[in-house]
Formats: sequence, C-alpha cells, structure tokens
Amino acid sequence: MLAGGLAIMNLPVAQYPQIAPPTITVSATYPGADAQTVEDSVTQVIEQNMNGLDGLMYMSSTSDAAGNASITLTFETGTSPDIAQVQVQNKLQLAMPSLPEAVQQQGISVDKSSSNILMVAAFISDNGSLNQYDIADYVASNIKDPLSRTAGVGSVQLFGSEYAMRIWLDPQKLNKYNLVPSDVISQIKVQNNQISGGQLGGMPQAADQQLNASIIVQTRLQTPEEFGKILLKVQQDGSQVLLRDVARVELGAEDYSTVARYNGKPAAGIAIKLAAGAKRPGYLAGSQRGTEPLISLFPGKSEDGLSLRHHAVYRNFYSGSFQNTG
Repeated sequence: MLAGGLAIMNLPVAQYPQIAPPTITVSATYPGADAQTVEDSVTQVIEQNMNGLDGLMYMSSTSDAAGNASITLTFETGTSPDIAQVQVQNKLQLAMPSLPEAVQQQGISVDKSSSNILMVAAFISDNGSLNQYDIADYVASNIKDPLSRTAGVGSVQLFGSEYAMRIWLDPQKLNKYNLVPSDVISQIKVQNNQISGGQLGGMPQAADQQLNASIIVQTRLQTPEEFGKILLKVQQDGSQVLLRDVARVELGAEDYSTVARYNGKPAAGIAIKLAAGAKRPGYLAGSQRGTEPLISLFPGKSEDGLSLRHHAVYRNFYSGSFQNTG
C-alpha cells in the first residue's frame, strides 16, 4: 500500500478515469438567415427530434445572426461516444425533411467533441500586409482540416471569415427588369455548376478508332467578372439582362460580423476542442506541433510576417489541480 501511495503521484494522466460526461455537437448553417429564423426553422426542429436518446441528460443550443445553429447534447458518464454519435445521426435523419433546403445543401455535421476549448491559436500578420480575411481564408483552407484529423482533436472552430463571392443586389434595378432575388439565385445555381464534358472516341467505337480523350469543361465560375456575365433574362426585344446589370459583384468576406485582431494587428484564430475521452494535457503539445509546420506553407511567409501564438486554456487549470490534489 505504501508503494501504491507513492506511485500515485506519478500516475500518467491517461490512467485517470473519464469522469466528464461525453458530449455530441450538431452544427448547421442557414445562409442569409437571422438568429430568430435559424432558431425557429433549424434549431428547434433538430431539438424536437432528439428525444428518446439513450443516456441523454440535457441539451443546449445557440443560434446566431450569421445563420449558424449549434446544439450540444450531454450524455451520462460512461455512455459510449461512438454509440451516442450514431444515435444522434439517426435522429437527425428524421429531422432532415423538415429543414430548409438551403440547410440540407450546406450539410449538417455531428461531432463527438468536448464543449470546452482546450487551446486557442492566433495567426497574426506582424507587419500588417495581410488583412484578417487573407489569414482566415488560408487557415480555413490549409490548417483547419489537417488539424481536425490530429489524434484526440474533436473539432476546430475558426475565429474569422474566409473569402466568398459577394453579390450586392440593387432593388431598383431588379424592379426595372421585373426580377426578384429568387430569380438571381436560381440562375447562379444553374450556370455555376460543374458538369462532365464526356469523351471523344469512347466506347462503343469503330474498329479503326485510334483517339480516345476526355473532355474537360471549365464550368465553375472563378472571378467577379465571370459571375457578372451570368444571364438572368432575355427581354422581348432580344436584349440580355446580366447579373452585373442588377448587382455589384466582388470578392469579399463570407461574414462581416466577425473582426479578428491580436494586439491591434490583423489576425485569425482557431479554437481546438478535444474528442470525447481524450486526456487534455497529453494533447496540448501534439496540437501545437500540428499547427507550426503548416504555417511554413503560407506563400511569402517571411515577407508577410505571419506568426503564430498559442494559448493553452486548460494548462494552468490542470497544473493547479494536480498540485492541490497532491
């Protein structure tokens, strides 16, 4: 017993029992919707279909003005996170037909991650040559997904807004051409679509056929100029109404409600949440090692002065807890 009492002071964190209740987070996005619309048409619909889950203690939810809905379901300690995730996904399928079409097209994610943040990392442009959207777009495209695949990481939340094609409609011009926003949306979906071009000399083919080639068609629009040429309507006199005739098209931020700064400098941040069952101190170093090599991929890193700062939310808490317990 004496040896056991002495050894407990050096017991690895991984050997401690899992006492935190597992949580499952359901995330959805309704583009263009306000917080009340998201609450009524998305959040409440999902919540109403989550009844009857095994071991569910309670759930909490948030709906914001950017069109995001997040529902966190907390289960009893000892519940298998994998089984809980499968049950939540099955219940979510029952709610899908009742959700707006735009939400279904965006997709709904179900993550088995802790509701608390383990670590926050800030990416900063030291000399100010990059704006917050440059940094956030790079982080979303090159760092967020690889970091999400790190062992023990449940989810990664981006603090910032990546780039998107912004289309600012002019109501007076729409009325002039007898158009409504839904007409614009439908034409964008039709004309900004990836299609297959087929093949030349594909099977079945003539016996003397010697050429076989795939046709690559560039149908996805890339620039504001290309979007501006989208055909909306052909008038009775044969003249065409293009998107640029009724709207201003530009490359801008996906969401302007978030402003990211670090000591007054342009920045973007990520919050790392642990997967259910992972031990926090054991993954702090792993998460930091996962972000630092990726920053070297940023084009012009040395010239742009992009740097990285870490803040371990739980490090001081755990160190103090172990000292007090000992």
